[in-house]
Parts: sequence; structure tokens; C-alpha cells
Amino acid sequence: MRIKQVAMAAAIALTIGVAGAGTPTKAETLKWAFQGDAQSLDPYSLNETFTLGFLGNVYEGLIQRGPNLEISPGLAESWELLSPTHWRFHLRKGVKFHNGNDFNADDVVFSAERVRKDGSDMKTRLTPDTKVVKVDDYTVDFVTEQPNPIIYYEWSTWYIMDKEWSEANNATEPTSVTEGKENYAAFNTNGTGAFKITSRETDVKTIFVPNEDWWDERRHNLTEVIFTPISSDATRVAALLSGEVDMMYPVPVQDMDRINSNAGTSVLAGPELRTIFLGMDQFRDELLYSNVKGKNPFKDVRVREAFFRAIDIEAIKQKVMRNLATPSAIMVSPFLFSRSDEFERPAHDPARAKALLAEAGYPDGFEVTMDCPNNRYVNDERICQAVVSMLAKVGVKVDLLAQPKAQYFAKTLGPKYDTSFYLLGWTPGSFDSWNVLYNLIICRDETGSDGRGKFNNGGYCNARVDELTDMILSETDPTKRDAMIHEAYKIVQDEWGMIPLHQQGLAWGKADNIDLAQRADNQFMLYYVTKN
Repeated sequence: MRIKQVAMAAAIALTIGVAGAGTPTKAETLKWAFQGDAQSLDPYSLNETFTLGFLGNVYEGLIQRGPNLEISPGLAESWELLSPTHWRFHLRKGVKFHNGNDFNADDVVFSAERVRKDGSDMKTRLTPDTKVVKVDDYTVDFVTEQPNPIIYYEWSTWYIMDKEWSEANNATEPTSVTEGKENYAAFNTNGTGAFKITSRETDVKTIFVPNEDWWDERRHNLTEVIFTPISSDATRVAALLSGEVDMMYPVPVQDMDRINSNAGTSVLAGPELRTIFLGMDQFRDELLYSNVKGKNPFKDVRVREAFFRAIDIEAIKQKVMRNLATPSAIMVSPFLFSRSDEFERPAHDPARAKALLAEAGYPDGFEVTMDCPNNRYVNDERICQAVVSMLAKVGVKVDLLAQPKAQYFAKTLGPKYDTSFYLLGWTPGSFDSWNVLYNLIICRDETGSDGRGKFNNGGYCNARVDELTDMILSETDPTKRDAMIHEAYKIVQDEWGMIPLHQQGLAWGKADNIDLAQRADNQFMLYYVTKN
């Protein structure tokens, strides 16, 4: 069974804004801004959408995702299933890394080893039991213990590194930003992708130029790209309106009308696949940041339900997000699970929340610190401020610690998990529920050896959910698989394990002479840009 392409659901395709192709005619510089910077140039350093999208302009995977998130060949030009547990990938010939080295099977095998080493934030791209075997210079086999029908779904962001370059520069070990480690690959790049990085000042400016030897067809007419991180919403908007930048995101929802009414600029908006949610430390016997000593309130299901019911999601949608959000009942976008409509979000009920807290032994509430990024998601700090206010109404005093994402991720993600209550966002790299369950929900592997539950910062754990997650990975019958997914989400909902808030909306601001593709995963790919 030779597989050439897998299309996403039509519903997702409708969410994508795609511009005309354009024909390269003259030298064009694109100036682009985002609210933060990539945290490292090591492609295995951080499993975060912006960092992966940023590096996806330089590095490439065996597959690609198109404007509608459809799967197409990348560094592998074709692949086939030889048996239920044996995949064969045929590599593209004639591809060169930016330094001129040839791409071949040795690089794939090396990258498979490197992505699963300690320090990698991308271990889930390949399960620990997957054997990666070089057949010849342009053929690689992947052999799994169990059938895995979605083995390659996340490989558009499993970027292939140059074995020779990595070895020559002592960069064979991945560096995790959450552990504060660095090596040559954290500051230098050598990919096969459409652009090269020629200048890099972290948190100041990065300059890209086209890779003239790129194997793929030309989709852009850019001769230079200048990226500038601008954390201030007001400054970022002003830069677009003045023409200082050609494109920026995210657009603060309160500024969308202003940009659309300005001559020469407009907002490209649509739904995103990312779910914004709240997590609670249910692992420790005593919270790190609370006035409750000797026990952990979040281990009590009544406290978790109280927090959920205290939050007025409609108020957040209307007042904070200006309706650029879709409230969620479960931890995945409805576009990515066919049975999502069978779940209802529990009602906002502050009276019930207060009663539950009293039943749990906290009639006067308690204090807890909340960790929140302030430059990662749409209105992230404002969402957290709203949550603080809502919980105060049921007697819970929340001390808000809002930080830039570099500090926030280093504090709250593994291996530290230095948090008691936090906000996080997640887009499943495979656009499938297994990714959500495996990364965010199943019992956390405290050794960090295989990446299980790596982003389950709160340590929620249910043995049946773990069992279902493992079964979902290898189940090939769609109906049976969806039933397992449904059961897993139902368990999490019944146990009030996490608090899904909403799928945030996409809002990109651009000059009217810029054509681009807005993908529902919020990755900005420069090779789809034309400047007229």
C-alpha cells in the first residue's frame, strides 16, 4: 500500500486563508514580527508551535504539511507499508544541506537517535521501541512492535539534521531550553529547507535569506526576511500600521477593527486548532505554592470541580477574547475528533463551586499561585487575570505570576514542573487525539525516558486512560478507535482532571500587498509568501 497523500477534514480546509501563488519578479524584503522569539535554534529543544514553525523554514521533515494541513512528501518522496508493523520510506535524492553536505539515510538514522536522547523535547515523534534501519543510502525502514497507523503524522516537525555537521560541531546531544543547556546547534543552523539564517541576535533580530539550492518548487519571491520579536501588543500594532513591518501576529482582538480600517492593512482571521486550558498539580502531597500545608487540595475531586465551575467561559469569550474563541468541553479541537459534539461543557455555577469547596474542607477558600505566560497565546495574561477574578468570587485567592514564555516554560515544564496551577496551550502535532492524550493527559513518566506525559505538568493520572492511549495508537478500525478516544476524554471530564477553556482564534495582521497562507496550526511558512 503506497501512500502519497493524506488530506485533512474538509472542515479544517475551510479555516485556512490562502493567497495567490504569485510569480517572483523582483527583490523583495519581508519584515515580520511575533510577540516572542524562538527559544533555540536546536530543532529538538522545545515542542512549541512558534519555535517549530520558525525552524520549519530552515529545517525539513520526511513529510510536509500543506496550506490545508494535508500531508505531502518532504525529504521522503514516497513511503509504503510492507506489513502492519513495517514501514519503508524512500528518500529524495539530490538534496543538500545548507553547507553543501548531501542528505541521505545516515542523516535520518542519526536524527532518529538524537530526537530520542535525553534533552530532547521531541521524543514523542518516535516511540522508544521503533527501530530505524538503513536499507541503502536512500531507503529507511521503520519497524514498530505494534501497528501504528499514524506513525508519520507528526514528522513534518521532526526535522532531519546533518549527521556530519552535528558530529563535527559536537552537537550530537539535543539541548532542552527547560534545562538551560546549550550547544552549537542552539545558535547555528544547517537544514535543507527553503531559507538559511544568516544573522541571529536572540530577542532582537533574525535574518533569513532564500536557499538557492532548495529542492522544492519556488513558492515565494522573497530575497530577504527580517524577523523582529515585539512583545508589546501596542508596539506590534503600531509597527504594522506605520509600515515598519509587513506582517505580524497575533493581533490583539481589540485592535482588529483598527487594522482593518487602516488604509493598506488588514486582518486575516480564522479558528485555530490550539486548545487553551488550565492545569492543577495533582501529583505532590503538598502544593509548592499555597497556604494549605500538609496536603494538596487539588487531590480532592471536589476542589477541581469547584475551580472548573467558578470559571465563566462565556465572559472570557466575550470580554477578553472579543468572541475570537470557541469554548471547549474537552482537550481537543472539534475539528480533530468526530465525536466532540457528544460532550457538553459543565455549567458555570459559582454557588455550586463555593459549596464544593466547603464540602472539601475549605469554606473560606485557600491561596494558590498561578503561573501564566504573558507573550505566548492570544491575551494569555488577560485570560489569567479573568480567572483570578472569577476564583476570588468563590473565596480562592490566586497570586498571579505572569512571565515571558522563556521563563515560564523553564519553570513549569519538565523536568522541574515547578507549578501548582497554570495555563497552557496545545496544538496536537499529529492533528489527532492520541497526541493530546500521550503528551498532556496520561500518567507522567518521572524518569523522562520516553516522553510519556511530558507536558502533563499537573501530574494527572488514571490507569485506564493510560491503557486506552496505548490501544488508540495501534488501533486501525476508526470506529473502535473513536470509541476509545471518547472513553478517555469522558474519564478526564468526570474526574475534572483539567480545565479546557477554548480554542483561540487566529488573527494575523498584514500589509495588503502581502499574500500568504494562514494555516490552522498557526505556523507561518515563509515559502508561501509573495510580496506584490
